[in-house]
Amino acid sequence: MPEIEAFRGIRYDLGHVGSLSDVIAPPYDVISPELQEELYKKHPCNAVRLILNRKEPGDTESDNCYLRAAAFLKNWQSEGVLFTEADAALYVYHQQFSFAGTQYTRRGFMCRQRLSRFGEGKVFPHEETHASAKADRLMLFTTAKANLSQIFGLYPDPQCEAQNILEAAIAGQTPLEATDHLGVVHRMWPIADPAIISAVSAVMGPKPMFVADGHHRYETACNYRDQIHDMGLLTPDHAANFVLMMCVAMEDPGLAVMPTHRLFTGLPKLTSAELIARLGDCFETRVGGEGPELAHEIWEDIETADNQSTVGLYAAGDNRWVLATLTDAGRAKLAAAATDHNEDWQALGVSILHRLIIDTLLLDGPLAVTDLPKPNYVHLVDEVVDGLKTDDYPLAALVMPATVEDIRKISVGGERMPAKSTYFYPKLLSGLVINPLE
Repeated sequence: MPEIEAFRGIRYDLGHVGSLSDVIAPPYDVISPELQEELYKKHPCNAVRLILNRKEPGDTESDNCYLRAAAFLKNWQSEGVLFTEADAALYVYHQQFSFAGTQYTRRGFMCRQRLSRFGEGKVFPHEETHASAKADRLMLFTTAKANLSQIFGLYPDPQCEAQNILEAAIAGQTPLEATDHLGVVHRMWPIADPAIISAVSAVMGPKPMFVADGHHRYETACNYRDQIHDMGLLTPDHAANFVLMMCVAMEDPGLAVMPTHRLFTGLPKLTSAELIARLGDCFETRVGGEGPELAHEIWEDIETADNQSTVGLYAAGDNRWVLATLTDAGRAKLAAAATDHNEDWQALGVSILHRLIIDTLLLDGPLAVTDLPKPNYVHLVDEVVDGLKTDDYPLAALVMPATVEDIRKISVGGERMPAKSTYFYPKLLSGLVINPLE
């Protein structure tokens, strides 16, 4: 079972850096080259220099982005830019944000969690990982010897008991606060009271944990622990047995799973009639109207129906939208095409879109395309509209996101979802607190 612990986090000394907003950064995998440059210029001690140090011409084995990141971390500690917490703490973390006109406050807390390989304990993944990303992160783990960013974990707690203990503890206390480049407000409170930590640990002890974001970093943490073990240095209480985890109750009212829509390239331009013909008896279809701007109305219909089996498709051949709902014949076709996955996986909107519509109905036969490029993934309907106005995309798809309950079922069933099945907005900040691994 997961075992959480308080830890002595490494944090920025605001007396040295000024505003916390100037030194925080989003996770490395959402930082574009342009944002990386912007963060570099924002402050000489911005966390981007740790999590995504800039590659430079002439980098060598003895001078590269990973070693520079480790040097910055060490130097900032020795210079007092970063300090180590006096006592082990849990870190309450709130994110206040708006999405599609709705205000949210997502609540959680950061801790160290004892590692267990996926499939060997009660920590569950829901997405596939890639070797190259894990190799990159392992280089950073090995040189910096620290968790510079949190894993995002979800746990079941119908009464939000663990979080409520912490909310009572921070009542009336002034938080550390930062605002990111998207306008999201992040607030953090260190809690070092042993009685509160013990109470939270007792509540969390038997609960499973589902990785919402950070699969590559979680698996890398396991690989780093094994590396320390192979060196004969791993003791039962070694910090490498743990990983920095942000824990959010599945029932937290501020937890929202956002959609990830698709803009496809590499496909022929079909008209709506040609698209409907390709879908055949696998879907009940109707033409929803014409023009990119109609995406808002189509998405409203899909959201209102709240049905994973309904997908909105834009046929650029005649600029018309098609609403497609899976039929029993389609379910049978998908089951035959996805014998390697269970019924819960097959019921996901993204599974229906990619395995049935794209791979089976569109790319089979005369429309066969090899090495189809990855789609452009976007989250806002306005981004879909803007993309379609460029005439760069022969097909777009509006698809329902997987739910938190879908994540639980898929994970416990030993499955992993297709890429970009979930999008938890906003991302967790790097630079709020660092977990040392030695």
